[in-house]
Amino acid sequence: MDPAGDDARRRRRRDCLVVSLAVGVIGVTFGVFAEAAGFDLPRIVVMSALVFTGASQFAAVGVIDDGGTGGAAVGSALLLATRNALYGPVVRKSLPDSTLPRLGAAHLVIDETTAMAVAQPDRRSGWDAFWFTGVTLWICWNLGSLAGAALGAVLSTPETWGLDAAFPAIFVALLATHLRTPAGRVAAIVAAVIALGAVPVTAAGVPILLAVVAVLPALYVRHRRPSGSAVPPGESGPQP
Repeated sequence: MDPAGDDARRRRRRDCLVVSLAVGVIGVTFGVFAEAAGFDLPRIVVMSALVFTGASQFAAVGVIDDGGTGGAAVGSALLLATRNALYGPVVRKSLPDSTLPRLGAAHLVIDETTAMAVAQPDRRSGWDAFWFTGVTLWICWNLGSLAGAALGAVLSTPETWGLDAAFPAIFVALLATHLRTPAGRVAAIVAAVIALGAVPVTAAGVPILLAVVAVLPALYVRHRRPSGSAVPPGESGPQP
């Protein structure tokens, strides 16, 4: 028995569950929007189960609701989903080594699972955070979508209930675990500046993609060797 390890796992899973429940609320919002846009219940259920990336689903439904074509809806969804491909190398250590399980795990590589996995101090903790978040979040997202679709006629406009604020709120929550490190703070600040600057001059979804550039200065800060490193205790420094 490792009491410290068990306690750390409980805290980790509690944080993962909080994220999953918050995303479930966003799933309710998606269900409401999709139902209002004319999607029937089977389409909403299948879309949430197989696409399983909120930004892409909202984009596709928004295009259809505005009278756009199916091709335009798919194109918008794919544009936003491209960021998930960038997460693969980041969470690779948290994925299975064999091919088939890794392909299945790829379905769970999204913003939240990546954030929770990379925030952990070691591979084992990252593995646990990735899988626990992925499974619980998939369940919460689909249950939320189902509930939103069923209650769409009752909720009417999501803005009345403040549900439209849930989606951006979850991104702010995901930043919290990364602001504890200098690299995380650099990434957050640079990404925010890029995204806010791009909003007035680019199409919806593009600012998020451009904000990926913030990874570069963050990686530099993370891997930079400080000059004048301290000499480990018990060892003598360079002699004159």
